[in-house]
Amino acid sequence: MKLATRTTRITPSPTLQLSATVKALIAQGHQISDFTAGEPSFDSPDAAKSAGIKAIQEGFTKYTAVTGIDDLKQAIIDKFTAEQGLSYTRSQILVSCGAKHTLFNLAMALFESGDEVIIPAPYWVSYPEQVLVADAKPIFLPSEERSGYAIDLDKLKAAITSRTKALILNSPCNPTGGIYHRETLEGVAQLALEHNFMVVSDEIYEKMIYDQQTHVSIATVSPEMAKHTIVVNGVSKTYSMTGWRIGYAAGPEALIKAMGDIQSQSTSNPTSIAQKAAIGALREGQDFIQMMVQELDKRRTTIVDGLNRIEGIQCPMPAGAFYAFPNIQGLLGRRFQGTPLTTPFAVADFLLKQAKVACVPGEPFGAPTHLRFSYTPTIEVIQQGLKSLAEAIHSLE
Repeated sequence: MKLATRTTRITPSPTLQLSATVKALIAQGHQISDFTAGEPSFDSPDAAKSAGIKAIQEGFTKYTAVTGIDDLKQAIIDKFTAEQGLSYTRSQILVSCGAKHTLFNLAMALFESGDEVIIPAPYWVSYPEQVLVADAKPIFLPSEERSGYAIDLDKLKAAITSRTKALILNSPCNPTGGIYHRETLEGVAQLALEHNFMVVSDEIYEKMIYDQQTHVSIATVSPEMAKHTIVVNGVSKTYSMTGWRIGYAAGPEALIKAMGDIQSQSTSNPTSIAQKAAIGALREGQDFIQMMVQELDKRRTTIVDGLNRIEGIQCPMPAGAFYAFPNIQGLLGRRFQGTPLTTPFAVADFLLKQAKVACVPGEPFGAPTHLRFSYTPTIEVIQQGLKSLAEAIHSLE
């Protein structure tokens, strides 16, 4: 049997693979401090759960409109209007089975052979893979830790060609926690309009913001830029509803229609019950967000302070999301029982086996000198993990 060529261009999600490995170890009885999960550890909001239960009890368990029910679309529209001053119609909204599904629909609808898609690095692991599945070419735009991973507009301008179809922005960013500020976004918008390419604005972590900073969507820079932007979001991170699988997009009507047509031939509608739960979260979940972010802020400072106390690790304080992204260049080349640890993959493997601490190596994010730690576990788990981590690293030669 000969598989399709596209299958040779992509790799399985390393974060999901590692998370599955850790869960298997835990199921076998191993005590693991798990910092791999890209999901909050909090329960979903009561408003979401109640709406889901009510949907089941009332028999709302059949197919819905492919692109999402009108009530959910209206809740999403109202959210954009109230929080960002953006105006959309229902024909400009698509509800999908999670934000990753939304992005996949987008890649299938927008990208094709010969297209180039600019992706700032470090990046979420699925961006380049989805571009490759669509037969397009990812173009990586390096950023620097010392600048907070800000986009260098001169480098961006140099990366643009006649084949540039889109730029993918993720703010706050997975894995760095970096935030793009309005001045930078205005510069990006100027280039996007000048060279006529789309901006994909992945805003899934928009509510996870710390230190009185603010989230800015590039779609708010100008009415013209809104027409060149497709905003991707969902309830997974903001409302700790990863398993409910509800993501959404807002953007130009023609592109949203094409994405909906693709969805109609793949998954059809998102789960009816989950759509009702998402309405509950969007309409009544604001207090939940405040509680969760306040608690994540405590966990953020705990893990970053602890990592910075370990020799060979330097970790900046992330401005958003829920990931610490330490630079481990000071550990690379050190030895364990005579074997050198030369890559983040090797360091992560060492930490899992010797410290029972699970984190994600930086290579799949385009960061060959970093590790990613999710700080969604409890402070007690974080503190125990840091203790085990420090002891294991102290044993290196």
